[in-house]
Amino acid sequence: MAKPKKWVRNVKTVSTDPAKDLFTKDARTIAKTMAKKSVSPKGIGSGIRMIQYFINRAGKNLSVTRQRESEKAKVILQKRRKSTNKGARR
Repeated sequence: MAKPKKWVRNVKTVSTDPAKDLFTKDARTIAKTMAKKSVSPKGIGSGIRMIQYFINRAGKNLSVTRQRESEKAKVILQKRRKSTNKGARR
């Protein structure tokens, strides 16, 4: 029986373009890079979604260390977005 095709293989994005091997770095570097307009032109939310996509895509093959660093990077970006939004509301 043939394996069903995975839809995720066909996902292409032009909104977020992380550098190769970015997700092998520490959380601060990942967050800092994903927050840049050149990487996430649609904003920090786009970077957060790309990190979550990476975590989901890797699934069980993602080491505990990599998952922890990716989650930390997500939290850093979420805090940054929250502080940025507070300043915009005033």
